[in-house]
Amino acid sequence: MSTYLPTIKQLQYLVALHEHAHFGRAADSCFVSQSTLSAGIRELESLLGVTLVERSRRVVRFTPLGNAVVEKAHRLLREAEELADLVQSAGKPLAGELRMSVIPTIAPFLLPRILPRLRKERPQLKLFLREEPSGAAIESLHHGRADCVLLALPFATGEVEIESLGQDRLYAAFPENDPRDPPAEVPPSLIDEGRLLLLEDGHCLKEHALAACNRPELRASATMIGTSLHTLVQMVDNGLGITIVPEMAIQASILHGTHVVARPLKSVNASREIALVWRRNSPRSDEFRLLAEELRAG
Repeated sequence: MSTYLPTIKQLQYLVALHEHAHFGRAADSCFVSQSTLSAGIRELESLLGVTLVERSRRVVRFTPLGNAVVEKAHRLLREAEELADLVQSAGKPLAGELRMSVIPTIAPFLLPRILPRLRKERPQLKLFLREEPSGAAIESLHHGRADCVLLALPFATGEVEIESLGQDRLYAAFPENDPRDPPAEVPPSLIDEGRLLLLEDGHCLKEHALAACNRPELRASATMIGTSLHTLVQMVDNGLGITIVPEMAIQASILHGTHVVARPLKSVNASREIALVWRRNSPRSDEFRLLAEELRAG
């Protein structure tokens, strides 16, 4: 067996450079200097006897072999993370470091209610939170940057284990002076084409809203412009259209101080499922199920 094997640190540097496509940003993400990261990657290339990265002043470009090595490095780093998880899971549950990605349509509404109690009851848990859209969060999970993800289903997650936290009903949000005077439950037929404001691509709530309305023409005419639910609510408050808001955001007072009213959507698919997901066969599965219980209790 060769003693000249890549180190975990070298693989981390390579993966970070591939993710950020910039030596400075990659170094920052690894908490090292740019020269340290660059030297580590050059040592890796020298060790393997190949060129993985083509360098120029303006562009960082990976060779085809470099891209293949990055894919393998992701798997090796994930295995290393799971080895550490295996040891950690043998100790006290929900103790030590845990990295959780949370999507933006959940994080500001659910976490403020849950985190104070979690910190009080699980003082040994060091929870590192990362807010990112669903696609990026699942990528972080499978590449080992996150241990678990709090998101809304349905969404393509790949091979994961899922613990449901419950259903979150969807509401139609109108200006309070809307001439149609929305009924107690709003049928999708009441939503005018061209007036529906949705989050930009990358946010699963957009797809959940369109599925709830079940009107194909809305996909073509809806305005995908909002970067956050708060932005969409402000646009509705200024008479620019209507939007779809989840119940947890309403309960967290997202409409407070506005002239926006919300009524439940009257539709078969007018809800999303809040869930905690993690990599299948993770040695910390029991710990994540316990975390899901804590989140449900909040």
